[in-house]
Amino acid sequence: MMKCFIGETEFKINKPAVVTIGKFDGRHKGHQKLLGRMMEFKRKYGYETAVFTFDMAPVSRLSGTAQKVITTNQERRNNMEKMGIDYLAEYPFTRDVIHLSAEDFVKKILIDKMNAKAIVVGTDCGFGYQRSGNAQVLRELSGKYGYQLEVIVKEQDDKRDISSTYIKEELSRGNIEKANKLLGEPYAIHGTVVHGNHVGGPVLGFPTVNVIPPKEKFLPPFGVYVSRVLAEGIYYGGITNIGRKPTVEKESPIGVETYIFGLDKDLYGKNIEVQLLNFERPERKFGSLDQLKQQLERDKEYGLSYLDKQKVL
Repeated sequence: MMKCFIGETEFKINKPAVVTIGKFDGRHKGHQKLLGRMMEFKRKYGYETAVFTFDMAPVSRLSGTAQKVITTNQERRNNMEKMGIDYLAEYPFTRDVIHLSAEDFVKKILIDKMNAKAIVVGTDCGFGYQRSGNAQVLRELSGKYGYQLEVIVKEQDDKRDISSTYIKEELSRGNIEKANKLLGEPYAIHGTVVHGNHVGGPVLGFPTVNVIPPKEKFLPPFGVYVSRVLAEGIYYGGITNIGRKPTVEKESPIGVETYIFGLDKDLYGKNIEVQLLNFERPERKFGSLDQLKQQLERDKEYGLSYLDKQKVL
């Protein structure tokens, strides 16, 4: 099980580790390449794998405005644990750490706390006061502090670097399949199932599970998506509505509501992962619940057909 240091400054990894630093927003193809290289160090040298990140994006802390993220802190933890990472440090972005020089960051955090014997970073890594540290600085300090350095070239798509910004652009257009290609895995929303308005099952005949995404979660356009849902270790197909359900509620928070194919069990209070696979249609307000029910039948057929053709289950 992965060990997390959340908001802690006084910790120590006792075993030799291969360490990386970054936000890992989206855990896209470039991130996976870097994390995969860490796993190779683990297999070859027996090092622990350790990820250093901040508990809040530095730009959010400095600007005072929450930055929208593809992957929330909890989702990042879930993803890193699924990958087999041993340690995740979510360090508080305090005044003290803001003013650490690049070398002090390497010495006091990566060496003294993370026990780095190897460091794996991307070509655009930045750390230390005013991002004065970079891959070249790490290379210059490697002899002094006795670690092996590996710099990973960024993955590209059509001559453009794959980045969180690029993925957000595609998500904002509803281009889920393109975003998923850049991510190397489906865009996902993790959350705890909460009670909805109890209209889906008793009234419409479409029992659903509801998740409320945190405010910092970057969401694609409101609408209906074909989805794959991970619940209690099993993947199911489904259709997911992201939005405010204007037909059945006047005022409601933004929610993620999913009708799961072939699932007949109570998931209230359970943690699930909703993966979006394909954008079907925008959210709209229907003139009656009967019209909504007819559309849901069409959505269901669309979803079943898509899942059957794509063979994703």
